[in-house]
Amino acid sequence: MKKLLLLLVLFASISCSTLKKEVKTYQAGQIITSKGEILFWLSDKTPLHKASFIKLANANYWDSLTFNRVIKNFVIQGGCPDTPEGFGDSPYLLKPEFNDSLKHVYGAVGAGRDDNPEKLSASCQFYIVNNKNGIPRLDGDYTIFGQVFKGFDVLEAISSVETDSLDTPLTNLKLDVTIISLTEKELNEYGYDFKSTINLNEK
Repeated sequence: MKKLLLLLVLFASISCSTLKKEVKTYQAGQIITSKGEILFWLSDKTPLHKASFIKLANANYWDSLTFNRVIKNFVIQGGCPDTPEGFGDSPYLLKPEFNDSLKHVYGAVGAGRDDNPEKLSASCQFYIVNNKNGIPRLDGDYTIFGQVFKGFDVLEAISSVETDSLDTPLTNLKLDVTIISLTEKELNEYGYDFKSTINLNEK
């Protein structure tokens, strides 16, 4: 009887410890606009840009800003003002983190910059490629640090809004940028392909 009781207690302990085991989660970028939600993976191959994006998102930096540049079949862009003087209002600049496996494919998330010779990224400016054939001519010139995996319909909707001669949307597309944590199961349900070249075990 005592042995049976001991076994039951041991089994209960193991069961409780299994239930208490934390499920691993992964950080993803979330952009909410009047057109809907976009989710994108943040690449471990660009640690400076990833950390910077998370830092500014957690500080609600973009929540008073907009997608201020929209060019169909090219990019949608938002963040700090894109002015002739460059990105003078950027909180700081980032060294480029070019990686041959991170290309300007459809849905790629990149960092904007001015024409500085060092190709430093403006921490406040980001864009999303909305050309289904990609934009290979930009590879190696602008840092890609993420990839959309949910919300391509929203990307298309934003890409199709009316703009003026300076590519500024006629209606403000306000940004609500957040970092969310998703489990592997949730990422799979959202359509993230773990076996793709951009995966959870990036080296």
